[in-house]
Amino acid sequence: MTASGAPRRSTVKDIAAAAGVSRGTVNRVLNGGYVSPEARTAIEAAIAEVGYVPNTAARNLKRRRSEAVGFLALEPHAVLLEDPNIGAIMLGANAVLSLAGYQMVSLVIDSDRDTERVARYLSGGFVDGAIIVSARAYDPITRLIGQIAMPAVFIGHPPDLANTIPFVGIDNVGSAREITSRLIATGRRRIGMIACALNRDSGGDRLDGFRQALGDRFDSALVAEVPHYDYLGGVNGMRELLEREPAIDGVFAASDAVAAGAMQVLREAGRDVPGDVGVVGFDDSAWAARTQPSLSTVHQPAREIGRHAAELVHRQISGDTDVPRSLVLPSPVVWRHSA
Repeated sequence: MTASGAPRRSTVKDIAAAAGVSRGTVNRVLNGGYVSPEARTAIEAAIAEVGYVPNTAARNLKRRRSEAVGFLALEPHAVLLEDPNIGAIMLGANAVLSLAGYQMVSLVIDSDRDTERVARYLSGGFVDGAIIVSARAYDPITRLIGQIAMPAVFIGHPPDLANTIPFVGIDNVGSAREITSRLIATGRRRIGMIACALNRDSGGDRLDGFRQALGDRFDSALVAEVPHYDYLGGVNGMRELLEREPAIDGVFAASDAVAAGAMQVLREAGRDVPGDVGVVGFDDSAWAARTQPSLSTVHQPAREIGRHAAELVHRQISGDTDVPRSLVLPSPVVWRHSA
């Protein structure tokens, strides 16, 4: 007991005395080094005898490690809670980090003040690495990650991302082109798009794929731009498209949540889906199963993206110098009944 009455914390010296070995030998076992099988057995028995619990904070300070990885979501709070993809990416990443003995720290950036706060946190060494979701073009966080050379992985590829920083994602251009082509093949003549988040690579790339599929038939007047991949964006975007072109008969929504909002507006306007208007989305998220009829969409492997991102950042933290700079996962079309 200590003078205050609290139980005294067992030390390496206590283990060494109980095992009959030197403190250096005990430290080699605690740090994963080699000792003889006999010495290891004696030390493990002594650890159980004296009730030793490692002081992780002190060890991490000595090693200059926090054993934590930041998960940065650059989204407004309302969108973050509504977006099932970010949740799935987070769960996939956490599963890998947990197995590796790392804590995941969630950091939400919704304002300039948040950016400044998180920048100080990252620079302060409170995390060993970072996974960044929804970074915009020329975002201060993107620049900071490059400046402090922190082990990091981006979900998606902002245009200013340094070649030295890995990213995990999908082929947004190719997938958007493919599902738009499928929509065209159903005989639709006036096809519009509700385009979202055009300050991100995903939003711009999906618009590019839509434009490529339509070719000479592309009409910029049939593109409604909304800020976020959310239900309200779908509502507002669909209302705008109906005002511009009442005869619209096909819609590519840049996410499933956006598609769900668009389908609600079409129902209110007395337009049947898919009889009058074919609607397709993007993500194959929980939203796709909620819509009536079920939504044709692109499958985004969100949980797998999170797992791969965590694996790549952990490899960097561990000193692996052969980490791939990019990993693009398959994102096939899932054709259902909405188009």
